[in-house]
Amino acid sequence: MEAGIVYHIPALKDETMAGLSIQPDGTYVDVTFGGGGHSRAIMEHLGEGGRLYGFDQDLDAYANRIDDPRFTFVHGNFRFIENFLRYYGEESVDGILADLGVSFHHFDDSRRGFSFRYEDAPLDMRMSQTAETDAREIVNSYSEDDLGRILRLYGDLPSARRIARAIVAARSKAQIITAGDLTAAVRPTINPRQEKKELSQVFQAFRMEVNHEVDALSEFLQHAVKMLRSGGRLAVITYHSIEDRMVKNFMRSGNIEGRIETDFYGRTNTPLRALGKPITPSAEEVERNPRSRSAKLRIAEKN
Repeated sequence: MEAGIVYHIPALKDETMAGLSIQPDGTYVDVTFGGGGHSRAIMEHLGEGGRLYGFDQDLDAYANRIDDPRFTFVHGNFRFIENFLRYYGEESVDGILADLGVSFHHFDDSRRGFSFRYEDAPLDMRMSQTAETDAREIVNSYSEDDLGRILRLYGDLPSARRIARAIVAARSKAQIITAGDLTAAVRPTINPRQEKKELSQVFQAFRMEVNHEVDALSEFLQHAVKMLRSGGRLAVITYHSIEDRMVKNFMRSGNIEGRIETDFYGRTNTPLRALGKPITPSAEEVERNPRSRSAKLRIAEKN
């Protein structure tokens, strides 16, 4: 990482630390290590007997690893949290943190194609450089119906169908290869008064599809609750309504659909207990870190 470049500013850091209720000798997991901001805050609360695992599927994050015997960097997707922790001999942990925001690093690295700001950037958008499918393949091969579905579900775009149609029309003339190509293809269909917002939504939709973010979050939640000890805490920061709804439902019911299950006697059978209301950034934090504006922290404790 180049000197002077900020990898990521952790959102709701103090609130997250309080929510995790960190014990000095506890074992914790930051499944979205990134720049290590949240992980370093956790380390400040740990004693000699404490332990922290930092997960990241992007190998660029390895450069930010913490040089401390109590810390272990895990190069892997958080959907495999149970497998990795058991590999390291952990049967249960005291707290798990997931910050689902995209790092500054990804948006600001012109080679990764996460942002429309870099027109010459290749349409990549992979969080893991070893993943097979990138945004270029999706944009150029998905049907119009599938493109519309992605843009509607993951981009919250009311004009999803028109945008999909425009992409198909553009690629019939020439492959859409760069961020600039995609921007040029969709620009005629979006509201010029909200261009930055809607372009961000288009790129967000394809990023979420490339990285299977919804499926990965669903699997992560199911495996995370298995690895928490009784009384352990789960803290999740979301930035998108789909993710937040999944987390809210899971913390309330134990499944992402929000389906409340009961036993023979009618007693609810939920593995977690949500603690308090969702927490959002203060005006001061948003001023310091505008990208935290849509952050929402939810905390739950395992029964």
